[in-house]
Amino acid sequence: MLALSCAPLAFHAPLPAAQARASAPRMEAPESWTAEAAKYVIGAQRVEKPWTSNEIKDAEGLTELALKLNPVLGYWDPLRIGDTEPEFVAWFRHAEIKHGRIAMFGFVGFLVQNAGIHFPWNLQGLMGTEVISHAQISAAGGPLDQWDALPSAAKLQIFFVIGCLEFWGESSYALNAAGQQHYVRGGKPGFYPSFAPIRDSGLGQPTLDLFDPFGFSKKKTPEQKERGLLVELNNGRAAMLGIIGLVSASKGLIVPGLDSLPLKPYAGEPMAFFSATNSDLPFVSDMLSYPLPWAQ
Repeated sequence: MLALSCAPLAFHAPLPAAQARASAPRMEAPESWTAEAAKYVIGAQRVEKPWTSNEIKDAEGLTELALKLNPVLGYWDPLRIGDTEPEFVAWFRHAEIKHGRIAMFGFVGFLVQNAGIHFPWNLQGLMGTEVISHAQISAAGGPLDQWDALPSAAKLQIFFVIGCLEFWGESSYALNAAGQQHYVRGGKPGFYPSFAPIRDSGLGQPTLDLFDPFGFSKKKTPEQKERGLLVELNNGRAAMLGIIGLVSASKGLIVPGLDSLPLKPYAGEPMAFFSATNSDLPFVSDMLSYPLPWAQ
């Protein structure tokens, strides 16, 4: 590098043609780690890898899927996701399926909790902790008030379990053991790997898989599985609209078809994960004291 930097200042006598040497190969500057990492960020420079999967990768595939789901509405893509990279399309497809599944659970669970149905046992009370029953949580009010009434230990456990499930679902080891690959690498969107590697390691748990725990799906034909996925997508989309509608109606907003239900009103903040019940956790009290911009 010193020789290269000083070259413009040095004097070089002309060499005879027979003595001229071939120029040394030029060393390319190593790429910074930030530039290298940017290649793997969605929306940044794309890593050119062939898309060898049969999974949907573009607007054409999304259009075909949309017509199967609802031939009346057809394909509607205001964000133009179908015009982006195949990995981006796969990411959104996986997110839609996963959120649709959770929304179906949430919609049914909201109505069950609103009806006052609850487990008959205690939520906590072991190892000297305060005894709190599910009946006490249910008596707090509607589903959103019940969530606010949950003690910190319960919410932290929920956080932990969700993190474990997310880690396993994104794990290349778990996906490869199930004969799949990651959805942004051409794998099947919505696929969740079996817990068999954990179970067979000697731990023996979990005894059931998260997806298809009783093995009903394994007995279906490919045509039945394809139709089931279409039904799941449609129901998931409806459930995502439904759960937001229930939350909005419980806040007193006008939601046609849902605001006429006998929903228990909620006066709190539905987007706040923690409530005053969780003030024993660090920073929660400070967070709750901040004024909400939309409430002023």
